[in-house]
This record gives sequence, C-alpha cells and structure tokens, in this order.
Amino acid sequence: MQTLAGKFVPVMITPFNVKAEIDYDALNVLIDFYLKAGVKGFFANCLSSEMFSISEAERLELTRHIVKYVNGRAPVVATGSFGFTIEEKAAFTKRIYDTGVDAVILISGHFAKVDEDDNVLLRNFENMLALTQNIPLGIYECPAPYKRILSTAVFKQLVQTNRFVYHKDTSIKREYVEAKLKVLQEVPNKLEFYDAHTPNAMFSMQHGAVGMSSISGNFYPEVLVWMVEHANDADMLEKVKWLQEELTAVDPMIHIAYPMSAKYFLQKRGLPVKHISRAYAMHPTPEQKKELDLLYDKFLYWCEQLDIRTVKVT
Repeated sequence: MQTLAGKFVPVMITPFNVKAEIDYDALNVLIDFYLKAGVKGFFANCLSSEMFSISEAERLELTRHIVKYVNGRAPVVATGSFGFTIEEKAAFTKRIYDTGVDAVILISGHFAKVDEDDNVLLRNFENMLALTQNIPLGIYECPAPYKRILSTAVFKQLVQTNRFVYHKDTSIKREYVEAKLKVLQEVPNKLEFYDAHTPNAMFSMQHGAVGMSSISGNFYPEVLVWMVEHANDADMLEKVKWLQEELTAVDPMIHIAYPMSAKYFLQKRGLPVKHISRAYAMHPTPEQKKELDLLYDKFLYWCEQLDIRTVKVT
C-alpha cells in the first residue's frame, strides 16, 4: 500500500440564474465550498459543467473566471477538444490554455468515430500533439458524444508521448483500471490517474491511482476527500471498507436526474445553486427528492462516524 494521501478533483457543475445565464456569484460560493472541503484541483468545462449546452464564448469565459477566482489555490484543468477538425480542436485547445489552466483535457471520443479503429484514434491524437506544441494535456473518457474507453495498448502509447499529465478514467471495470495503472508503474511518465467511478475508489487508490474525480463530489466532497486521503492508511482500513460499501450502495441514486439531483442536494446544503439547467436534464421526481433527503441524512451520519467536518456555507 502507498502511504501518500490521494487527491480529490471535482467535476464542477455550473450554476445558472433565472435567465439561464451563468451565475458567477453562485460559482464563486461553489468554488469556496469545494476548497473548504479539501479538494486538490478543479475540472472546469466538463460534462457536469454542461459544456455541450453552453457556447464557445461561454466555455472560455467560464474557464477564465474559475482560473482567476481560484487564483492559484489549486490546479485547474478544462476540456478543450472542441471543433470539427483536428486543426479546429487544436485552435480551441490553445484558447482554453490561454485562460491560464494548468492542462487542457482532450475527450477520447473526439478523436475517432464510434466505428473507427484505434489506428485512426492514434493518428488523430498524434496530429493533435503536433499542433498543440508543449501544452500539457489530459485525457477524458467522456460519456459524450460517445464513451471511447482506451485500450491498455492505446493508453500505453499515449503515456509514452510524455505529453499527458492527467487522465480521467471511466472504464468502471476494475480489470481495465488495474491494467492502466500497471502501465503507469512500468512506463516513466508524469500522468496523474483519476477514477470517475465512486464504487472503485478504494480499489483504484490502493492500486496506484493519484485520486478520484467523480460526480459524487458534487454532493459530499468532504467524504470523497476523506476517502482518497485514507484509502491507503492501514490503520483506517476497516473504516475505509465501511465507507466504500456505503458509497457504492447509494451511487445509483445520485446518477438519477443528474446534474439536477446535485443542484437539489447542494441547495439542501445551503449553496445558492438554483434548480436550473441548460442541458436536457430530468428534474428529480417527488419520490426521488425524498430519496435525496434521506441521502442527506446518511451523509451527515457518515461524517459523524468518521469525524469529518462538514463545510458550512456562509
């Protein structure tokens, strides 16, 4: 077991006002909330941010605002691989990098169509690397436009370029996660591996992941911070196992009507996040809201049992 504490990086949601415009005042409160919870970075302009439902100008403005407000208190990464051609993707990557982010994230599904093989994927990645000079990059196995899970062989080839510093993994299957983490142990690299699947938290951290970056951090980031910081602490192993069982049991619930479920939950926690979304998103039903209310009580119970200090919003 490693002894280093892990990092939790939230996939940031985007608050909107009653006109469905980005609510920057609420965003500032949300950033402070994340930081008080102990997060060690931010993933801006991602799927949870509703990046496909805001304009190109808004993606840049949103990212620039986050970088400016965070002001060096934690690293910030943001998605940049937008555009129809590789040249357009590279151009937007440069514009996102100019906002001041620490790395620009590339969506794996942006580099090959669903019916194209890995040779196409690798060729397009190679062209992208050539066009983006020395910009630090990351990989995001985003569920949209479709989820392109990288094979171990492809992952290894990308790692060997030494251009990638970040990987957000959505493999879910532990054998895939373990195979990729093994690559990182065998190949000299500077890449940080983050698992997106909360039920994998203990497993991934104990097999060499740097941290987690899951949507559950938009409900109870303090709990995920505790998990990644203690997953490799032998003295806390039984508590870690218990918490993992708890988190796994409720994980299906938080995916229902997301990100609206997260916005509802954050409202309960006192954040000025309105129940408004730009994306085509379902609203939680009255029954689902009752389940989220019970989850809130369960969250408080976890914190009580593990002596986790909950963030108070002022």
